[in-house]
Amino acid sequence: MCGIAGFSGFDYPAERSAELVRSMCDAIEHRGPDDDGYLVANGVAMGMRRLSIIDVSGGKQPIYNEDRKISVVFNGEIYNHHVLREQLRSKGHSFRTSSDTEVLVHLYEEYGRDMVRRLKGMFAFAIWDEPNRKLFIARDQTGMKPLSYLEVDGGLVFCSELRSMLRFLDTTPEIHTPSVMSYLALGYVPDPASIFAGVRKLPPGHWLEWSEGQTVKTGRYWNAPLPGSEPTEEGALVEELRSLLNSSVKSHLESEVPLGAFLSGGLDSSAVVALMARHASGRVKTFSIGFDEAAFDESKVAKKVAAELGADHSELILRPDVEQTLDAIATMFDEPFGDSSAIPTFFVAQLARERVTVALSGDGGDELFGGYSRYRQSLGEVAYGSALGSLLATCGRFLPHAFPGRNRLIDSGRSNWGRYLAKVSSPLRIDEGGYARADRDGGNQYVHEQLHELVDSVAGTDLATGMMLIDLGSYLPGDILTKVDRTSMAVSLEARVPLLDVDLINFAFNLPSQFRVTRHNGKHLFRKAIAEFVPDWLFSRPKQGFAIPLADWFRGPLKHRISDLLTAGGAIGEYVDPTALERTVAEHSSGRRDHSLSLWRLIVLDAWLAGLANGALESPPTAPRLSY
Repeated sequence: MCGIAGFSGFDYPAERSAELVRSMCDAIEHRGPDDDGYLVANGVAMGMRRLSIIDVSGGKQPIYNEDRKISVVFNGEIYNHHVLREQLRSKGHSFRTSSDTEVLVHLYEEYGRDMVRRLKGMFAFAIWDEPNRKLFIARDQTGMKPLSYLEVDGGLVFCSELRSMLRFLDTTPEIHTPSVMSYLALGYVPDPASIFAGVRKLPPGHWLEWSEGQTVKTGRYWNAPLPGSEPTEEGALVEELRSLLNSSVKSHLESEVPLGAFLSGGLDSSAVVALMARHASGRVKTFSIGFDEAAFDESKVAKKVAAELGADHSELILRPDVEQTLDAIATMFDEPFGDSSAIPTFFVAQLARERVTVALSGDGGDELFGGYSRYRQSLGEVAYGSALGSLLATCGRFLPHAFPGRNRLIDSGRSNWGRYLAKVSSPLRIDEGGYARADRDGGNQYVHEQLHELVDSVAGTDLATGMMLIDLGSYLPGDILTKVDRTSMAVSLEARVPLLDVDLINFAFNLPSQFRVTRHNGKHLFRKAIAEFVPDWLFSRPKQGFAIPLADWFRGPLKHRISDLLTAGGAIGEYVDPTALERTVAEHSSGRRDHSLSLWRLIVLDAWLAGLANGALESPPTAPRLSY
């Protein structure tokens, strides 16, 4: 696991290029504290920070092909590198190391840009092709590893985190206001936009090619398949899924450093740990955190699961310094990030890092197999006639914002897709309960178009499949995987996600949707496949998210931060309507409405903008310490 950064097409002296690329990599030292490496040549500079996992002694980067004309810097793991290595040897390629990184240069020699179609893993990499004066970068199928870029003055700049971009540029780039509106609506800035104007994130499953004097080319090399039409016997599907789960977890266990797993007590993480116990040598090290507040504490369940699976378990009940934690978490992310579960995710990563360098996570199962309650809710909702629905929605908009049932009436006027989009986004328009200056720079229209482009991208699918495909391409990389990557990398921990193995994804999305989710049941096939792995009693437990006691914090240690939003205006003042914000705070403070989610996003945005202004985002994040 590493962080990468670099640039091509700039006519800098070698000394200046070396200074710049080293500074860019210093900004992401937390992603790789064990080593660094650089290529500086005519018109190109690439660098990396390394967290040594595989071939600890021999995997120093950049890595080159046989004649040193092709070089690579790489962030991630290639889980099928042994198979690829043998295939490449049979074609005459020779290897100097045992590192998975080295297969990349030889794959590029053999297949060019089509090399990415052969990779299974989590990855973001940059290859410099010296004979053709070409830079090739690519990102894994689901976006487990980040990769951003900027086209400027005929050159290209790339990086794992925008901290490196801030080091490269002479001045702080302009905030992209429509992206702020996306953040306020979704809690993250979705690909391919970034928080900065002109800077883009390479979307999952895409490559980019830069050549001197040529237009930058991008392409998509992978799409999740659509459901098949051939009837298949359920028992055979269960066996195939069980086999794929076994193979994926086993392939994710390769490591020359200590390895463990996050364990929440939910089905996904419990299944991963159970399979690890089958294939790992020795007891699996597991880690969980909890809160004093019982409604947010899964530590007892996790401890019970660990005991039944024979794991070596560590747990921590959190009593964090809430304000210090908020400011640290806000600037841990290179863009505003409003998912409050980043806090427990960070602390469980920090706990794990005390004993291991690699941890497996159970993320991805909900998107693949239909675990989110919003899927079942959307499938079970009654569709009103268009005239009646429009009438009810109009009546709802005339009611006071805090009136009980107002949102349900407004929802009546939406299509099935409109209701789903309303579940995954917060309103920006003031007349729908929002608080943003949504029309500034076309922000409201921008978010509206983003959401409806997602719907258009799944045209022709059934509702269940479409919802999961949208989440696979937006919520998963934008929220879930960003959260796991940034919080784990902040403490130099490699987090692996075996449920997002590309073979598992292809299998899951090729299933008829009823095998994944119906209005009454989620994760249908997945539950059957893991029944022999995990304790029986887990199947009767209600799903519990990785949440924090925000409402209590807003009544206590963060209460003054809400007041500060009203009185200071501060950095968020240009994005928020003050009257609408005052109404939102009043409704929340009186208990008429729970606006914890929106208020958290605002407070995080304010803290992030402050971090940008004071230079905190140009350096590795400062992590809050565990409180025992």
